[in-house]
Amino acid sequence: MLGQYRARDSILHRLPAGAKLVGLIVVVLIVAVPPPSLWNLGGGAALVVACFIGARLGLGELWRQILGIRWLIVVIVIVPMLFLPIPTVAATAARVVIVLLLAAVVTLTTRTTEILDAVQRALQPLRRFGVNPDRIGLMLALTIRTVPVIAGLAGELRDAQRARAGRLNVRAFVVPLLVQSLRHADDTADALAARGVE
Repeated sequence: MLGQYRARDSILHRLPAGAKLVGLIVVVLIVAVPPPSLWNLGGGAALVVACFIGARLGLGELWRQILGIRWLIVVIVIVPMLFLPIPTVAATAARVVIVLLLAAVVTLTTRTTEILDAVQRALQPLRRFGVNPDRIGLMLALTIRTVPVIAGLAGELRDAQRARAGRLNVRAFVVPLLVQSLRHADDTADALAARGVE
């Protein structure tokens, strides 16, 4: 499953969640802020491969993560090509894929609870300004939990449609997925309200 924690014995697994999140932010800024070049994009791609190997996840896991975001890659390549030059589209797509794969390394090597604890600790100084770290932690937990749920719904719809028609119809796929996603959001909101969460 995309981004789900994989238990391994590696340096990246042993690093504190806060250090990994800070490192992720720094690398994302290096890849995304300067003008795209062979150096920052090639360096980012090399770092992705090194992280997957260093975390003992392997190139097979890297390929599975790429397959998991393949439709996103298609969207961020095809739609901008209508308005932008191909080199610009390719550079933007490369940036997005590198960032997503680096984020996947963090979630693959760090338990969700550790990530949430690190975020809540980092936000504690903002409590004096009215920021509620616990509420933000809950929001992040729900977001992380929702990603595999929506991916599971999409997989079920895709399999059912292929079993009936033998091929994927985009319109007949997107509308039911949207309806089921909204239904899941309503059910989650009702469950939170029943537990007294505003």
